[in-house]
Amino acid sequence: MIEHQKIAVFGGGSWATAIVKMLTENLETVGWYMRSTQAIEHIKKNDHNPKYLRSAELDVNRLDLSDDINYMVAKYDVLIFAIPSAFLTSELSKLNESLTGKTIFSAIKGIIPETGLIVGEHFNKEYDIPLENIGVITGPCHAEEVAMERLSYLTIACQDEDRAKKMAGALESWYINVKTTDDIIGTEYAAVLKNIYAVAAGMAHGLGYGDNFQSVLMSNAIREMKRFIKKVHKMKRNINDSAYLGDLLVTGYSTFSRNRMFGNMVGKGYTVKSAQHEMSMIAEGYYATKSAYKIKEEKDMKTPIIDAVYNVLYADKNPKKEFKKLTNKLD
Repeated sequence: MIEHQKIAVFGGGSWATAIVKMLTENLETVGWYMRSTQAIEHIKKNDHNPKYLRSAELDVNRLDLSDDINYMVAKYDVLIFAIPSAFLTSELSKLNESLTGKTIFSAIKGIIPETGLIVGEHFNKEYDIPLENIGVITGPCHAEEVAMERLSYLTIACQDEDRAKKMAGALESWYINVKTTDDIIGTEYAAVLKNIYAVAAGMAHGLGYGDNFQSVLMSNAIREMKRFIKKVHKMKRNINDSAYLGDLLVTGYSTFSRNRMFGNMVGKGYTVKSAQHEMSMIAEGYYATKSAYKIKEEKDMKTPIIDAVYNVLYADKNPKKEFKKLTNKLD
């Protein structure tokens, strides 16, 4: 067991639950902040999250559960945020405790709507957290497969190699394989963009496009991702690594992908609001699309897939017509 790392997870959803499960494989105590006192009491009595990832058995003897965000920030040194990007600002507004000196890891995979920044940049610019104190936890990894203890892979990004290795050690186990990288900006943008492309894959499926088209869509998506990330953060990287291509593929193809599910519903004829209402989980790709489209406009990028998804979700365009146009732009 790893005793020296004091790590807390913030969020009560599927990914937060999966991260907590992984950490309890290695740590004596894991802090866990969630808003719902009912969920906390249920976990204490029944060893699982009542609303998300219910199949994941949790070792409650290792959990320090609280609905007080200030208690959690004051007690723990390494803070992992897995709160949906649309709600992060409101949760952080409850803070009285300082984040100075804390190590922040983002597991959010979204862009903060209020600032248009990825989470790492948000903490850096809005809370003066040094970039070397910020990290990213990304896939390719679905929470549902972590719950089933199926072999899964994570990528930990941090400019500080020691922090990255310590977080990797806290998360790895016989069913979790972890690698590290210093591409904190690129991996986080990739985690955001792959959700948009998964929405596109879902729309295509809902519209009746088959596997042949999906393969072309994903091939174009990884190249579009490469262009986008290069524009926002130029550095040497291999876009075919698991943190980029692997995460894109699992999110675009898996039946566990909530973003693909959301896109599929829209492709089948659901309105955006009705699809959101019917889903019990947040589809980060919806929020990411608007922010990514704004960035691409500012930097004058060629992003036909992002454009098509944006037009359907935010410009009220017909999905069938938009994807017909998209098919002529792909190669």
